[in-house]
Amino acid sequence: MSLNTGFIGLGAMGMGMARNLHKAGLLSGVWNRTEAKAQALAQELNTVAAHSIAELTHRCEVLVLCVSADADVRGIVEAIVPAARPGLTVIDCSTVSAETAQYAAQRLNDVQARFLDCPVSGGVEGAKNGTLAIMCGGDANTFQHALPVLQAMGQTITHMGPTGFGQAAKATNQILCAGVIQAVAEAMAFAKAHQLPLEQLIETLGKGAGSSWYFVHRAPFMAKEAFPAGFKVKLHDKDLGICQDMAKQHGVTLSVIESTRAQYHTLMQNGYGDEDISSLFRLKDALFQHSKD
Repeated sequence: MSLNTGFIGLGAMGMGMARNLHKAGLLSGVWNRTEAKAQALAQELNTVAAHSIAELTHRCEVLVLCVSADADVRGIVEAIVPAARPGLTVIDCSTVSAETAQYAAQRLNDVQARFLDCPVSGGVEGAKNGTLAIMCGGDANTFQHALPVLQAMGQTITHMGPTGFGQAAKATNQILCAGVIQAVAEAMAFAKAHQLPLEQLIETLGKGAGSSWYFVHRAPFMAKEAFPAGFKVKLHDKDLGICQDMAKQHGVTLSVIESTRAQYHTLMQNGYGDEDISSLFRLKDALFQHSKD
């Protein structure tokens, strides 16, 4: 089954995901807020750069979204609704709140369209290579219908439950990411302070019990003290804000969220909000530098 699929949101993640839909023979068009980016990709892939969300909606059976924030998702859904035909499936791969997922599902249901919240994990590498982990919330039949599209973008695809459960699973992932990147940054600053050969250390510990995806893929950034954006500080901070709100609904404060957000705010105040989250190393390294003063 070939589903004509449109892609909305050509950022660091979306660009690779759209290319993989093209490789699978599914991509029928793209739309991006910065139209020049959509036109460049459309020319590369010999597809259509739609001039509006409504135009793309008219062309497609499935729309995939990958944008930055709740307000973006809500705005795009409002643009889709007037143009949606019954049976349209909207797959949202953004990281937003479960409440926004439920809002989108209801608005689309009003026009007999279907919705899945399907946030992803795996970084820009996973988006490029089609190896993302995808956490899905929504109707089980809709999930089965959309599976060929999801399989074009990801490797591990799991139906977590009803609408909002995909976003709740992603929030869980974002807490894990916060804890792991904190540990990696502290360990690398410790290793640097002890004048260890960092490249050899990464190669060795990357095969040890303390390894993780973030250690293997981001410790090299720390060793070079260069932090090209894979997952921006300001975006992870936004995600942890969602996690913070969800925890507060249970009357709980989680130390990993609180401490990581505080450190992210320091980085953002110093102009590092667009760097990869591995730039937490800046703060950990500074602790050892200050100890020498």
